Amino acid sequence: MGITFMKSSSWRSKSAISGAFYVHQYKPDFSELYIICGGKLVVLNGNINEGLMEDDGGGIMVAKIKEKPSIKSLLGRIFCERRKCSSLPSTNQDSVKHRWDNNVEELGNYFQQLLSLNLDEEIDMLQANPMESDTPESINSNMNDEEKMEAVQCKIDEAHEAIILKKKETKADVERHAKAKSAIDLCNAKAEDLETQIKEEVTQRLEIKNVLDIEKEKLFEVKREVEESKNRLNSFKDLQVELSNKLQKSSQARANAVAQLEMAAVTRAKMVMEIVELRRQRDVFQRRIEFCREKDALRMVARSNELRCGYREYMAEDIRLATDDFYERLRLKVSGDWSNVYRGRINHSTVAIKMLNSVNGMSQEDFQAKVRLLNDLRHPHLVALMGFCSELTCIIYEYMHNGSLRDILFTPQRSCRKINRNRVLCWYDRIRIACKVCSGLSYLHSAKPRPIVHGHLTTSNILLDRDLVAKISGFGLRQHHDHYDIRLDIRAFGVLLMHMITGRNWAGLIEDATVEDQAALIKVLDEKAGKWPSDLAVELAKISVKCMSVCRRANPDLQIATVMEELHELKKKADELRARGGFEVVSNENVNSEDSNEAPSVFLCPIFQEVMKNPHVADGFSYELEAIEEWLKMGHDTSPMTNLCLKHKFLTPNHTLRSLIHEWQNKGANLPC
Repeated sequence: MGITFMKSSSWRSKSAISGAFYVHQYKPDFSELYIICGGKLVVLNGNINEGLMEDDGGGIMVAKIKEKPSIKSLLGRIFCERRKCSSLPSTNQDSVKHRWDNNVEELGNYFQQLLSLNLDEEIDMLQANPMESDTPESINSNMNDEEKMEAVQCKIDEAHEAIILKKKETKADVERHAKAKSAIDLCNAKAEDLETQIKEEVTQRLEIKNVLDIEKEKLFEVKREVEESKNRLNSFKDLQVELSNKLQKSSQARANAVAQLEMAAVTRAKMVMEIVELRRQRDVFQRRIEFCREKDALRMVARSNELRCGYREYMAEDIRLATDDFYERLRLKVSGDWSNVYRGRINHSTVAIKMLNSVNGMSQEDFQAKVRLLNDLRHPHLVALMGFCSELTCIIYEYMHNGSLRDILFTPQRSCRKINRNRVLCWYDRIRIACKVCSGLSYLHSAKPRPIVHGHLTTSNILLDRDLVAKISGFGLRQHHDHYDIRLDIRAFGVLLMHMITGRNWAGLIEDATVEDQAALIKVLDEKAGKWPSDLAVELAKISVKCMSVCRRANPDLQIATVMEELHELKKKADELRARGGFEVVSNENVNSEDSNEAPSVFLCPIFQEVMKNPHVADGFSYELEAIEEWLKMGHDTSPMTNLCLKHKFLTPNHTLRSLIHEWQNKGANLPC
């Protein structure tokens, strides 16, 4: 930092001032510039009062003196205003701006001149004051008159010179005044321009403020929307978290469901295996049951022969007692002049008694021979012989509770409510019955020394027991059978199969069956048998047609054993199909009809074997009033059931049983036949 002393001289050189301003312009920022003017220290610093102002053209720095404001500060302010406002465009002030730009150099020179003049005047005033104070004293004290006159003359000359100088100064002042006026006009125009710019700036500021307010409102709206978006985003985040939790739970539930499904699949596979095993066991058990039924049938036949009556001859009185003296209501079947069949009871067992008509001229020797032959024929599917009576020429057989196959297949609808006539055979039972009948017929044809020909194999001679086990009856009673061929039995068996397939019995059936193709046979299947398996029905129809054509040249060498093998194969397929549950064994309608129409055993009269209308109690058992009265009128004093002596002959009405029978009959009347 340095201090510069600048002394003014009489020639008022401007170079020193310009140099001072040059130093002020290019001095470092950390230094300060001081000027000694009139014995006083003047600080040229931009931070004092108005600070420093710079000219655009020449770069002259002007400092406002703190003690004495002068015209230079005003011009400096004008110059600064010009620099600050030069950036604001205004189309209305183009002329003023152009004028200002043209005179800016002149104003600068004028400003420099004013500064130099002011500085010279101040210096002259400072120098003149001591001279004026010293001159009178020197003249008065040290000079004589001449010297004084010379001094005065000098003063006058100086005054004259001063006047001339003042005139020049006045002229210069006039010029300066004109220049000042021009500068003032220019400054006024600039001031007006600045005021206009200020107004425009105020207007622009207002507009900018309005725009700013609008933008602030928009910004506020944007902020509000951002806040709402943040809130929605937070809600979405919460929803996402909730959905994520639900998804996780759903995934866990799905995994659990998949695991349960796999366990269910494994369990199902195990159950399927168990079902297959159970079906196999059921098939085995069914075969065992059939075997046991056949075994029981053989045992019952043997027991009947050994324990009950055996192969023995009964007296005529026993036969009359068993049939209640051939009571008409106990007769089961009438066969013209050949035979009558009655139902009777011998040794507390129900039997069938076939009366042979003596008109046919059968001798006792022939009758005894036939009885011995029938006794030798023992087979589970042949009706067993229980005994005979030579006096009455009758043969006693085991009783078949379900009647004949004809009664089941061809019973008309009006007779559907008769007892033991309402059983409906399903397709599986029909195949099984065909196998059993074929087995019995094969046994007859394999007899030694020569085959036994039935000669009249029809649905009437196929009887069914309680378990629907088929047995052949009416064999071995013809006197001459040598001229009968076994092919007649095979053909009759084919007709029997066709009857079981179609459930029909009319003239021309055989001819139609042999002419029609397999599709036609399927169309005439018996609907009461349920839904026939088509393949099994076709195979059974083929066997039937083959048997019916045995008397022709197509199958002259057909044997019943071959037919039996084919039927056994067919029955195996039916057993497998039934074990798999592929087809219903019997329709629900038939089952319901059977369950609703078959009378309970307690409703049957022990004598008539029919549903009682007026039941009465005699010996602890209930009988039909008409039956027990006729029993007593015949002189019997024993019980029809126990064969024990009756303690009394009083009959008591069984009202409870009668009401139950009436209720059962009313229910049966509402069911379709």
